[in-house]
Amino acid sequence: MAAWGPASAAPLLRGSHGLPLLHCVHRMFASQTEGELKVTQILKEKFPRATAIKVTDISGGCGAMYEIKIESEEFKEKRTVQQHQMVNQALKEEIKGMHGLRIFTSVPKC
Repeated sequence: MAAWGPASAAPLLRGSHGLPLLHCVHRMFASQTEGELKVTQILKEKFPRATAIKVTDISGGCGAMYEIKIESEEFKEKRTVQQHQMVNQALKEEIKGMHGLRIFTSVPKC
């Protein structure tokens, strides 16, 4: 039987993406990344009547792909594709540096 030690434990201390678990836990509980904050700020400026904006870096923190959820009166009476075009237009400079973007838009109920 092999002795237990740090070298034998290394595979157990890695998350599903090969990152150390401590890194994964830190990212799960950390505040927003710089990229998330930047995109959120731009959306707040472009959609001042938004009642909810959530930006999540879904690329593991490197800023290559984001998921955006935004609820705003500005989307009222617009088709989904038009709503998404509005978000794309608001972020056109930032999108140039991204690999992907998931957009979910909605109009506040009431």
